[in-house]
Amino acid sequence: MKITAPTKSHTQMMDEWQKDPEFKAAYDELDTEFTLLREVLLARKRSGLTQAEVAEKMGTKPPAVTRLETALSDNRHSPTIATLKKYAQAVGCKLEIRLVPSKAA
Repeated sequence: MKITAPTKSHTQMMDEWQKDPEFKAAYDELDTEFTLLREVLLARKRSGLTQAEVAEKMGTKPPAVTRLETALSDNRHSPTIATLKKYAQAVGCKLEIRLVPSKAA
């Protein structure tokens, strides 16, 4: 039995799935979390710090940083603003939260 690699890229699959109104609504609902996760991971990457180093700067243990980063990806719970501020400071950033008018408004 020959196993072949998938013929569609991630982008192609996402483009296809986005045509499904139910998928698109669920995906769009998570846009804020996805954006925050990208920002958090990018900030840590720019800082050149490991999760353990971020944890040390935050005064916590590495599993707490892991939980913070994974919580944003699986929507288990939302981190507090105080925790996000500590994380931001640890990676050399400032937390900035804004309310932006929605497109529907």
